[in-house]
Amino acid sequence: MSSAPDLKFAFGNFNYICSTVSLTLCPLVGDSDGIEPICYSRNVRLVDTLIFQPSTLIVHFVALVMTAIMIYHIRSKYTAVGRKEIIMFFYLYMLVTIMDLLLISGIIPTSSELYPYLTGVHLGLISATFWCLLLNGFVGFQFAEDGTPLSLWSIRISSFVVFLAVAFLSIATFQKIGPFDPFHPVALWVVFFIFNGAALSIYVILQIVLVVNTLDDRWPLGDIVFGIGFFAVGQVILYVFSLDICNFAKHYIDGLFFGTISTLLSVMMVYKYWDSITKEDLEFSVGSKQNVWEVKELLGEDEMANGGLYGHHQGHQQGYGGYGGGASPASGAYGQAHFYDERY
Repeated sequence: MSSAPDLKFAFGNFNYICSTVSLTLCPLVGDSDGIEPICYSRNVRLVDTLIFQPSTLIVHFVALVMTAIMIYHIRSKYTAVGRKEIIMFFYLYMLVTIMDLLLISGIIPTSSELYPYLTGVHLGLISATFWCLLLNGFVGFQFAEDGTPLSLWSIRISSFVVFLAVAFLSIATFQKIGPFDPFHPVALWVVFFIFNGAALSIYVILQIVLVVNTLDDRWPLGDIVFGIGFFAVGQVILYVFSLDICNFAKHYIDGLFFGTISTLLSVMMVYKYWDSITKEDLEFSVGSKQNVWEVKELLGEDEMANGGLYGHHQGHQQGYGGYGGGASPASGAYGQAHFYDERY
């Protein structure tokens, strides 16, 4: 018979936390049968499958859609500083959300032999995501030029190393390998709270220094404040008020629902902050080419007959020795000048 968990918060102990909120690691630590929260969201049966945390599951799907939209917008800013680096953070967050969706909802049941290993992968991805965010905090200081192999592969390799280390630590703790013990998961607790928290704190400090010392605009500080505010509120709701919310809502939702929403909002503020401090070089932007055609359409027929903008442009090329006195590459059977002559 399993003993009742200690409900007092203690360093290196998940008993209090898992008694308050259902985390993916809770069925694997603290007791031979894991730790079950005192109050949790109602379950629903869908096609002979029992789905846990249905409200949180919906938030996870929304998070995946929103992350895909943010990734699309990041990829569209072709010349923005740190574009390739920051997009790795959002890919990792998407993977964390997918793993959270599969494990929290019970799609992969806790009785499955794969559950401990997938939970280890999940925890490894969480730490790798925080680590990737930390390294993105250094990109703006240009210690290594953004977009270069040094910048990209240093983030990729180190994030992968962090993922492997935390995943191994988690699995070793769950399986009681070597000195690691699921009844006293101190090392896992340190990584889950202190390592991840330190990475986030350093990132925030770096961005504040970057904005204050290098930018004239102070509005990005508001994005940082909102991001930290959303994350902090989510953590407080998750670990402090989850039981109260669960009892008040009659088990329809719990703190995990609001915690997931707050995490999504904080990630969206990371995107908003990055977008506000990066400017795209319009000279190399694909969309800027449309403006040339719009100006040409506004020219009168007389100006077009005299060559319009094209004629002036060709004159400048000759003045600067672009093509000398000969015909430009645009003239000829398929050239732009003949196109205008035939049209007008």
